[in-house]
Amino acid sequence: MFVVLLLAMGGLGYGVARATGSLDDKPAARTPAHVVRENPADPTSDPTPTPQPAPVSPTRVATPAAPAPEPKPPVLKPGDNGPKVRELQARLRQLDWFAGNVTDRYGPKTSEAVAGFQGKRGLPKLGYVDAATLTRLHDMTRPPTQDELANKIPDGTSTNAPLDARCTTGRVLCIDKSSRTVRWVVDGKVQRTMAVRFGASYTPTREGVFHVERKSRDHVSSLYGSAMPFAMFFSRGQAVHYSSDFAARGYNGASHGCVNVRDHAGIEWLFGQVHVGDKVVIYWS
Repeated sequence: MFVVLLLAMGGLGYGVARATGSLDDKPAARTPAHVVRENPADPTSDPTPTPQPAPVSPTRVATPAAPAPEPKPPVLKPGDNGPKVRELQARLRQLDWFAGNVTDRYGPKTSEAVAGFQGKRGLPKLGYVDAATLTRLHDMTRPPTQDELANKIPDGTSTNAPLDARCTTGRVLCIDKSSRTVRWVVDGKVQRTMAVRFGASYTPTREGVFHVERKSRDHVSSLYGSAMPFAMFFSRGQAVHYSSDFAARGYNGASHGCVNVRDHAGIEWLFGQVHVGDKVVIYWS
């Protein structure tokens, strides 16, 4: 009876074990179906990047070229004749753009002078005179005298132009742009008169009252390398001095702003008369 009981109890334990399972024979835990296990050894496990479209450069729209400015109507042009042409040439001659005698005819020489003036002033190089060119020219020049229009240009040996009032006292280099002369004046009395020429339009000789700052008998320009004998400086590099170019070419040339003298003996004499501090007056009479 006891044996039967043990057997019955053993069967019951076996049943319980089969029902509940043991730690030794418990099946391995299963990964839930919704969990994806990442396998680093599998190259397909890395997410494939979504291809991106290549950047598209913006299309540039060509800017249309600005239309060429309309040509300005001429006031004076090649082929014209008359006193207005003569006055034009005389004004250009005042600025050393026109050389020689003035005439009534607008020819190639006048066209070249006008184009040169226009280019230097930043105007279109038309070769003929439009309103803008004429206005600029009038602003930079004075009305020509009757002597200028008649080609009676003083050579500096004599002049009837009255002295400027600023030249009538003391020791003065009295320089008249109208008569193109320098007169050495002491206490209102003219001691000597000589012909001079001045700077071109782009390097004009300054006008006003100055004083001799320094003298240099055998001066050579540091800017241009040209000889400037008997130089008497009066304003920031501008000086009265002898010019071999003026002696050779006359009024066909121009200085870089200095007052050129072509009389070698005369300027040598003047250099000995003038003292540092003496007055210099430059004006239009």
